[in-house]
Amino acid sequence: MRYKFKTQEELVNHLKSVGFVFANSEIYNGLANAWDYGPLGVLLKNNLKNLWWKEFVTRQKNIVGLDSAIILNPLVWKASGHLDNFSDPLIDCKNCKTRYRADKLIESFNKNIHIAENSTNEEFMKVLNDHKIFCPTCKQFNWTDIRHFNLMFKTHQGVIEDPKNIVYLRPETAQGIFVNFKNVQRSMRLHLPFGIAQIGKSFRNEITPGNFIFRTREFEQMEIEFFLKEETAYDVFDKYLNQIQNWLVTCCGLDLNNLRKHEHPREELSHYSKKTIDFEYNFLHGFSELYGIAYRTNYDLSVHMNLSKKDLTYFDEETKQKYIPHVIEPSVGVERLLYAILTEATFIEKLANDEERILMNLKYDLAPYKIAVMPLVNKLKEKAEAVYNKILDLNVSVTFDNSGSIGKRYRRQDAIGTIYCITIDYDSFGDEHDPTFTIRERNTMAQKRIKLSELSLYLSQKAHENFQKQCQK
Repeated sequence: MRYKFKTQEELVNHLKSVGFVFANSEIYNGLANAWDYGPLGVLLKNNLKNLWWKEFVTRQKNIVGLDSAIILNPLVWKASGHLDNFSDPLIDCKNCKTRYRADKLIESFNKNIHIAENSTNEEFMKVLNDHKIFCPTCKQFNWTDIRHFNLMFKTHQGVIEDPKNIVYLRPETAQGIFVNFKNVQRSMRLHLPFGIAQIGKSFRNEITPGNFIFRTREFEQMEIEFFLKEETAYDVFDKYLNQIQNWLVTCCGLDLNNLRKHEHPREELSHYSKKTIDFEYNFLHGFSELYGIAYRTNYDLSVHMNLSKKDLTYFDEETKQKYIPHVIEPSVGVERLLYAILTEATFIEKLANDEERILMNLKYDLAPYKIAVMPLVNKLKEKAEAVYNKILDLNVSVTFDNSGSIGKRYRRQDAIGTIYCITIDYDSFGDEHDPTFTIRERNTMAQKRIKLSELSLYLSQKAHENFQKQCQK
């Protein structure tokens, strides 16, 4: 029998204890809602980014990559609307001094109350007054006026802190793609439809971050801006919708029952969007946005063309017409998806004799370590290290574990998602050139004796699934 952690705190404590994530600047009592990724977290994040890139870029004939700078010319943010409109409506409780985002405060009271993105302060206050929404902390109804707070991190470029030198840390990766549209299209000789993909850091000075790594001020995005003719936009939108759902379930291991789609009502759409659908995941704190797809029309290229006075149109060789392409944008946060995967994969499993183990049921392609090499006893450490060194040559992520009893080592590897445990015993070296060992599969705990020369047959997602099926028969 398996059951999940009951609280977010239990899951976070496990992830911290085994080296996935640590509180930022912990020796100085930390920094609010900032996290560092430990050795296992780095491996898992890199595997996730590689898996995404392989599915949505490498395997597609018309997607190319980009790595744009974090600091852009401030005019980029003027054109995109971020300087004027990228803000949160803030409200404080006069009684307990707790600060809230007004829209999130209303949403937490009743999710059926729809708040438009461009709602005025008066409209927010009317909802608060009409529904008599009290402060969740002190249960009083004593609010300040609403004011707006820009979410971009401001800094200065150069040695002098002069207003002329103000720059911003990018709040999204998308604009770096839009301002490079012509550069990429010309240099790569691309014809519509085509996409530009990017993985990179973004920064938002969120007022109410929280829920572990779900919402942080520094985060990483994986997104594509797919440029196309207007008449094909909705077909491509639906294609991405299906592809993303299949990838989340098949490759990331998310349960379809823990996913749902939320289409934004017209009044909730961002100013640039004609249609937006979010995949929401059932996190430990409830259903929240995981992966978004937006139809951005030709808004972004149009505003950059207007302010820069540069031609960002596309010349269609077939129709001999020039026009501004429309855009479909699939976008997901690395940390948010990582959190969903860890929530889905991590169980406590009841075993025989009232024993239990923590099991991290990660997909093969995501697991930080595919193999853990273990000597049965410490006397065999040197020979086990020789096998370990040979496995390193297979270009597979492998760790060496010789601390504690073999049972404790199995449990330790199960708890971090290691696919196979290889045990070197006294029978391993009948053939010095091709040693044998037992290979133990994580989920079933079934063991099989194989030769080193046969190991590569087990090292893929499909091979692992086949081995699991054989063990379950």
